[in-house]
Amino acid sequence: MSKKHPIIAVTGSSGAGTSTVKRAFEHIFAREKINPVVVEGDSYHKYNRLEMREVMTKALAEGRDLSHFGVDANILDQLEALFKEYGESGTGKKRYYLHNAEEAEHHNARLKTSCQSGEFTPWEDLAPSSEILFYEGLHGGVVDEKTNLNVAQHVDLLVGVVPIVNLEWIQKISRDNAERGYSAEATVKTILRRMPDYVNYITPQFSRTHINFQRVSTVDTSNPFIARDIPTPDESFVIVHTNRCFRERFDIDFTYLQSMIAGSFMSRHTTLVIPGGKMGFAMEIILSPIIDQMVAESKKLA
Repeated sequence: MSKKHPIIAVTGSSGAGTSTVKRAFEHIFAREKINPVVVEGDSYHKYNRLEMREVMTKALAEGRDLSHFGVDANILDQLEALFKEYGESGTGKKRYYLHNAEEAEHHNARLKTSCQSGEFTPWEDLAPSSEILFYEGLHGGVVDEKTNLNVAQHVDLLVGVVPIVNLEWIQKISRDNAERGYSAEATVKTILRRMPDYVNYITPQFSRTHINFQRVSTVDTSNPFIARDIPTPDESFVIVHTNRCFRERFDIDFTYLQSMIAGSFMSRHTTLVIPGGKMGFAMEIILSPIIDQMVAESKKLA
């Protein structure tokens, strides 16, 4: 961790809602006039889209599971190296994974390259004079003892976004169908293939986070594989949980937060429950003073 060059990481599986959290942070950065450098987790995949299809086909033929959730399909040693370098000096390199033609067109114009959708842009230096590094992706808090990997140790604020698993699956099935044209059956096969990596690499991160936002639906999601609609924010609650060291460092007062967020209540002394529709608002109330404190501490050391 580094007080001089702080790092914030939002971690959660695909379809979990990390993009919603990212927007909340963008609002905070803009309102508080904080200059962040943004790093996308997908840029640390090991293979481009075509290569990934080939290595997955080979792995399946050999009876092995391979997914972006695990360490073998990513270059997480380089992610850890970036966090370490940024924490020490505020420098480093990043690249982008191009999800679609629009992203490819934007970055090709910016970099004068000819990369295609499903490929990576060249590595480039981080923008100078940033005040904070913000990461959003799958592995912000990953640890793997087999490879001596420990990304989590370099993160100053680690935020977990984790809907209950049935809701997460409903969101993934719906998104894959709407954005990629996948059938529910095809998405279920993907879920099953990724499950070992989900259990071994994604889930353990939420025990290392400083704060978790877990969305729980208030409608029946017993069988996510036949659900037709994603429960709306108003059909859910969000469980906000923090660890003890985090509460003590930043003086988190859940009683005050409860008074600020209408409809919220405390289920335990470490847990605040808020209406799902107020998730973004709650994040900004909870996280804004924390980020302000981190930036203030870094400026004192500049």
